[in-house]
Amino acid sequence: AGRLAARDGAEIRWWHAANSRRRAREAARSAVHMVEADVLLRGGRGGDGDPVMAHPPETDSDITLQEWLQEMVGTDKGIKLDFKSLDAVRPSLELLQLVKPCLERPVWLNADILPGPNGISAVVDAEGFLDTVTSFFPDVTLSLGWTTGWHPEQHNDGYSWTMVKEMAQICSALSQPVTFPVRAALVRQSAYELYWLIDQSDQYSLTVWTGKQDVYSVEDLLFIRENFDKSRVYYDISEPQNSEFKKAIGIEC
Repeated sequence: AGRLAARDGAEIRWWHAANSRRRAREAARSAVHMVEADVLLRGGRGGDGDPVMAHPPETDSDITLQEWLQEMVGTDKGIKLDFKSLDAVRPSLELLQLVKPCLERPVWLNADILPGPNGISAVVDAEGFLDTVTSFFPDVTLSLGWTTGWHPEQHNDGYSWTMVKEMAQICSALSQPVTFPVRAALVRQSAYELYWLIDQSDQYSLTVWTGKQDVYSVEDLLFIRENFDKSRVYYDISEPQNSEFKKAIGIEC
């Protein structure tokens, strides 16, 4: 338990943004392998409420993290918690610690710790996040990303050498698995940089994700598949590209 050991990362099925009671329940009963959700303190940044499942600009939810974890306990799902602020991390990990023995599948903990292509500078403090997580869970998979933006009317730069080298520097002292969430529409123009990054350790992988308004093609996804080790790339992507991509590579959704 604890790691995704698929020989082909594309076989792992995802449920994205399970940030409500209804979506969490549906995800828990679905055929996916990994359930992703966002965590912040009720009231938003600087809030002092309970950890709840919500993505900014939302600051509240109809389900708390404690309730969400209870929904996942006893299922065969791995979970990925995406932290939007450092102040939500410690109280969330205290709750996770209570149920982790009951979670038989991988636990991934995610934060955007560096500014990336077109990204905002408001990131989760890397040192604070890593120190807190490793003090609670030295063996979970860390998902460490960049803030990014994507603009339909202009050329979008990819992940630069400066960005990937800064990330490699931060991760060099870590002993647990690390996956780097990368935006599908920005990967093709960053292939050399990202290939170099995951080549720094056999513990590293990529998780390809997509923004709601992003324009990218199945060919972009096939390019990633053909140029990276398929056991080290996961695809948390939306429809219709997800089904089209799986069909193109012969994997059932």
